[in-house]
Amino acid sequence: MSNNIRNFCIFAHVDHGKSTLADRLLELTKTISSTKLQPQFLDTNPISRERGITIKLAPVRMEYLQGSKSEDQSPKYILNLIDTPGHVDFSYEVSRSLAACEGAILLVDAVKGIQAQTLSYFRQAKKQGLVIIPAINKIDLSSARVEETVLSMMEVFDFKEEEILFISAKTGKGVEKLLQIVIEKIPPPLGNPDFSLRALVFDSFYDLHKGVIACVRVVDGLIKPGSRLGLMATKTDFVPLEMGYFKPKLKQSDLLENGSVGYLATGLKDIKLVRAGDTVKSSQFTVPSSGSGNSTLPIRQCSKPDPSAGRHSSWLEIKRKKLKMNEKEVQPLEGYKQPKAMVFAGFYPIEQKDYKELVEGLERLGLNDSSLVFKPESSMALGKGFRVGFLGPLHLEVVLERLEREFDLQLITTAPNVVYEVETVEKKFKIENAGQLPEDYLKISEPIVLGIIFTPEKYLGNVMDLCREKRGKLLDMEHIGSLVKLSYKLPFAEVISNFFAQLKSLSSGFASFDYNFDGFVSFDGIKLDVIIADRKVDAFSSIVPREKAYQKGRYLVNKLVKVIPRQMFEAAIQASIGSRVIARETLRAYRKDVTAKLYGGDQTRKDKLLKKQKKGKKKMKAIGRIVVPQEAFLAVLGE
Repeated sequence: MSNNIRNFCIFAHVDHGKSTLADRLLELTKTISSTKLQPQFLDTNPISRERGITIKLAPVRMEYLQGSKSEDQSPKYILNLIDTPGHVDFSYEVSRSLAACEGAILLVDAVKGIQAQTLSYFRQAKKQGLVIIPAINKIDLSSARVEETVLSMMEVFDFKEEEILFISAKTGKGVEKLLQIVIEKIPPPLGNPDFSLRALVFDSFYDLHKGVIACVRVVDGLIKPGSRLGLMATKTDFVPLEMGYFKPKLKQSDLLENGSVGYLATGLKDIKLVRAGDTVKSSQFTVPSSGSGNSTLPIRQCSKPDPSAGRHSSWLEIKRKKLKMNEKEVQPLEGYKQPKAMVFAGFYPIEQKDYKELVEGLERLGLNDSSLVFKPESSMALGKGFRVGFLGPLHLEVVLERLEREFDLQLITTAPNVVYEVETVEKKFKIENAGQLPEDYLKISEPIVLGIIFTPEKYLGNVMDLCREKRGKLLDMEHIGSLVKLSYKLPFAEVISNFFAQLKSLSSGFASFDYNFDGFVSFDGIKLDVIIADRKVDAFSSIVPREKAYQKGRYLVNKLVKVIPRQMFEAAIQASIGSRVIARETLRAYRKDVTAKLYGGDQTRKDKLLKKQKKGKKKMKAIGRIVVPQEAFLAVLGE
């Protein structure tokens, strides 16, 4: 049966037509009827549909009769497709999807040409030994540059001209031929049903009734109902409540054979126990460690002497030895790593009464997103909130938008920052925000990324100026047709600070950027504080390069003096490094109105503002004696 299975995925840069091509394949194989099919069918998230980008991978099982329409004469193929995300924030998801396949369709937009993410995923696919089928999409558009794109693909990816297919995912032109090539060129999955079970977990999500659902690719062995299974990385055992395939909804089955892609309803309540990249194996017994009083052995624990094992050996000890031998034989699948948060930001509700809703929202989103990490924190200026960790800036945007939409929350988000490595006399450790920086630190190291930029030649100067401004170091430059490929080392803190938007703006949307984490590098960093009315505001604190400290401090005080309303007293707004003030602006006081008492003017300004707040006119936060509108925080922290 596995000879008729084909496991493949589609990878490309953002907005190159992956989901539209998946729609045509669903329509061609009659997995979904054309009356029920809607654009981006596999993208179930509303934000994903609105933005036109895939932010969550989606597997689907398709059945296809090749050749004649007669079911008796035509071979029936099972095609397991995984529609992958295109953004760099979710690159680990893509790498696990590639590991679950034997082949991939490389899709390139005929208008935009090769872009950075395409090259990154191509390298991953080649490293994993996948059969790659190149295809140029959007050939029906009048602005398509097909010949130029073909030459670029031959030069960058080393394809032959006759290997490249030409399709239009929107109209369906060339899609059937592409499907035939997938069946012909992509090999059936390897593996042996008689070997010990090994299955790759390439994704997981939470179901209210079935617990964590593990998306798996069975490499060796078989999975049957009632089997006791174990996860090798997290050392968790479970008996699946249900198993089956994606059609694309969950469809129950009594067997998952080697080479197939399906799901396991684990019944577990914590999604962090089922991580992408983990290996599922058979776990007939759970042997307690020495000294443990608990046992989950589904066997009768009794002493049964065995002459070959010694006078005092028990049957349980023999079983434990056999189990250890079996565990040594089953090797975990390669490539597992725990996804780590790279970007951190503070989430605070505008109204403190919404704090419980924020807790509930983060917990519910965390059920379907094992990479989301959060812990409570409090700020003197912003109140109670959470420090939330993300894979990247897009991940942050998606989570924030879902919280505000699905849970009807109004949130203040502090400026995103990265993890820094700090060294003191006693130890070396990592910090997530400037408030954790000790005064006696010796050295600060910042995360560095190795970035690849593709840009048209006419925008080369603009792009290089931007990278120079962001403290980038040029490693390599290569001309590919009308495109230029640039390799840079960039501080990750500069990348998350509006880098993508500026790059697109300077290149009229044609430049693309991809990056990989490249370790920590020491730099001359200092802590920049903001003091308003003699009180330090922790929400505005940040770690900045020493050479940019004055520029950043001057920007912050100029911004704040414009957005904070004048008070009845004069107040200083200062940016400082330690005890040294590097920038200052004065918030001028209102002049005294001697006739104010005639009109009830003896009421304090703070009481007036609080009354306005109750009426819904403005939402305020108090910083010492100053009451600041929320717009002030949003304007400054949003930069």
